[in-house]
Amino acid sequence: MKFLLNMNVPRKLGRLMEADGHKCRHVGEIAMERASDQSILAEAKQSGECVLTHDLDYGRLMAFSGESSPSVVIFRLRQTDADILFRQITSNWPEISEPLQLGAVVLLEEAATRIRRLPLSPDA
Repeated sequence: MKFLLNMNVPRKLGRLMEADGHKCRHVGEIAMERASDQSILAEAKQSGECVLTHDLDYGRLMAFSGESSPSVVIFRLRQTDADILFRQITSNWPEISEPLQLGAVVLLEEAATRIRRLPLSPDA
């Protein structure tokens, strides 16, 4: 799978994901460190990538867009170390991989994983 890491996600997570067989880009590596959330979503959609972020705005933007892509993974964890984020993704991979391929917003929290298929309704 291909991922676009938002500015608030450590670049090391991309390296860990690549070692696990995924393709990753970080917005800071493609001169998008100051890009708007909408621009990042557009870039991810055009490139067939899933956005990895801590920013809840991405779920809201996807809800109001009515679009079925790009998929977004939102980390809602107290610790944001790349190794912890990587473990959170890989431990949930059997549950989240297919929804991410089909179009989803995935919220990874300490004690729960929430998956919302795209397109979302604004009140979801």
